[in-house]
Amino acid sequence: MEQIELWANNRDILGKGVRFLRRQGITPAHLFGHGLKSLTLQCETAKLERSLAQAGETRLITLKVNDEKKARPVLVREVQTEPLTRKLLHVDFYQVKMEETVEVEIPIVLVGEAPALEARDNMLLRELNTLTVECLPAKIPTRLEVNIGSLTDAGQALRVKDIAVGSDITILSEPEQVVVTVIARSEKKVEEKVVAKKALVEPHEEAKQTEEKTKQD
Repeated sequence: MEQIELWANNRDILGKGVRFLRRQGITPAHLFGHGLKSLTLQCETAKLERSLAQAGETRLITLKVNDEKKARPVLVREVQTEPLTRKLLHVDFYQVKMEETVEVEIPIVLVGEAPALEARDNMLLRELNTLTVECLPAKIPTRLEVNIGSLTDAGQALRVKDIAVGSDITILSEPEQVVVTVIARSEKKVEEKVVAKKALVEPHEEAKQTEEKTKQD
């Protein structure tokens, strides 16, 4: 897999002054790590955006800071964007140690076809999109595939414990969590009605309890 490289420089401008950097096409960043001194950095926005698109939160980025001879292996920890324009505001990088395990959120990708969906009354309900895993930085998977080919009837589900990973990866998510399940459309409608009814009843019950409490006081 192609290595993702990104250049960064130390940043002296802090606080509200960073808005002037953004106007010049530069995004402020922060680098931290276990047992490491944190650094305030800045990156060219265009190059940073390309690196983020490639790496997501699961691929290592080779970060080269100023004229340091040794590059730093980092993961993207947080990306802040402007709510309306989605322009980059700030990025946090976490420097890893290649010999130490890290916890990472890995996206789940459904593959295959569920025979249960051949029946028009059945539908697939996705309940989990990512898994928390622990592994060495070099072993971080970009995604975890879940084959739904074993789902033949309504009511069947695949859980976290059903996902197979290599011996060098440990899944930290709750084993009994449902990843995906097959339900009948009629069940879905009943569930939606119950939720809607509950939403209507709860405010009235709360008001009634508040009125009774007021009388008692």
